[in-house]
Amino acid sequence: MSELTRLTIAQAREKLQSREITATELTGAYLDAIDRSNDALNAYVSVTADIATQQAARADDRIAKGQGGALEGIPLGIKDLFGTEGVHTQACSHILDGFKPRYESTVTANLWADGAVMLGKLNMDEFAMGSSNETSYYGPVVNPWRGKDSNKALVPGGSSGGSATAVSAQLCAGATATDTGGSIRQPAAFTGTVGIKPTYGRCSRWGVVAFASSLDQAGPITRDIRDAAIMLKSMASTDPKDTTSVDLPVPDYEAAIGQSIKGMKIGIPREYRIDGMPEEIETLWQKGIAWMKDAGAEIVEISLPHTHYALPAYYIVAPAEASSNLARYDGVRYGLRKPGRDITDMYEQTRATGFGSEVKRRIMIGTYVLSAGYYDAYYLRAQKVRTLIKRDFETVFNAGVDAILTPATPSAAFGVGDQDMAADPVKMYINDIFTVTVNMAGLPGIAVPAGLDAKGLPLGLQLIGKPFEEETLFRAGHVIEQAAGHFQPERWWSV
Repeated sequence: MSELTRLTIAQAREKLQSREITATELTGAYLDAIDRSNDALNAYVSVTADIATQQAARADDRIAKGQGGALEGIPLGIKDLFGTEGVHTQACSHILDGFKPRYESTVTANLWADGAVMLGKLNMDEFAMGSSNETSYYGPVVNPWRGKDSNKALVPGGSSGGSATAVSAQLCAGATATDTGGSIRQPAAFTGTVGIKPTYGRCSRWGVVAFASSLDQAGPITRDIRDAAIMLKSMASTDPKDTTSVDLPVPDYEAAIGQSIKGMKIGIPREYRIDGMPEEIETLWQKGIAWMKDAGAEIVEISLPHTHYALPAYYIVAPAEASSNLARYDGVRYGLRKPGRDITDMYEQTRATGFGSEVKRRIMIGTYVLSAGYYDAYYLRAQKVRTLIKRDFETVFNAGVDAILTPATPSAAFGVGDQDMAADPVKMYINDIFTVTVNMAGLPGIAVPAGLDAKGLPLGLQLIGKPFEEETLFRAGHVIEQAAGHFQPERWWSV
């Protein structure tokens, strides 16, 4: 393995600017790593070697002229949910076979404007529906981490499992991801990486394949806090093409790293101590509390009383929006088309073949809760619960709490093909129990590696912040990162 792929974004940026290395060399090292490792991990569904090589050469020219952008020459992986002009964009679904958009998502356009290099498109749960990256049409992604004395393949989490695995296995310097109910933070926790879901409206959703439009938000997965701050600065923007995009200046997130958290008030919600939570998760949480105290923060117990209703409410709201958004896939204009006796039969044949089982399950749930006679009982009630969840957070923040510290997941990564999870979808959905409240309230949340479990697998802590105060999360998250140290999997996957 090349030493170049070990560099963080910040380290690579410094070496590129000082001309110690070139973008062409760095990109070549990553493409070689992908070539040697992707068969084992299945992180990439499309590798754009020609585009990456051309972008790297242009980056070298700009650096030589002193015109380099904030991410000039930095090789990134792009989740398959982001529209990339002329390049495979299928949300890892059979129904979008062969689709290559004639447009570029705002987030990726921002990255290319800052000089980033596209290595390829990353695997994910189909239409971002999943917590393990096993629903992809292209097969499951494998976590680069393994338990002690075990060769068992583990999931990387989902839906951004390809992003998390690629970053953890050093197959890209950083990756784009999306988070609808935890799809950035849960995979980050499972792979020992950093993932931040910014405030709803901070990053444009334009050109990103929609799952649940009122919940979806783009963000980065990276190797450390500083890299997350660097990437988010480039990804975030105001966008007139997205009416939910907020017209606020994008701060210099990197400048917040290393600032003292002395006097900061950190809330610990009593409702996040769930029945059956493993002891090691509670132990990790207590370590995080101690690290915050040692850094000068004040710890206060808080109550978020409607947390208990968040998961069921989420699994009404998200499928309802999905059933509406996915109605556009009909086999007429693009993607897969299966012939039928008439147009209605063609729709039915195309959708039956094109959508996977989890996507079909959520479409059916969503259609049911929106149907006449059930709308008030389910969807309307879930939206009222969502309002109460948002109010819980507002009450706590108005009382002076600066950030909230919780576990990121209820366990470490589980096995690919786990029969308990496969037999009972609700067990899979419970993986989002600590993360869905953040999406329901539109708040920023970050997952930071905080330790290893008894099997040597990574565990993460989550920090939740006030709207558009991601800088607070970077400040507090850096404290966890400094105290916990960095974790890397033992390399087994490279040929």
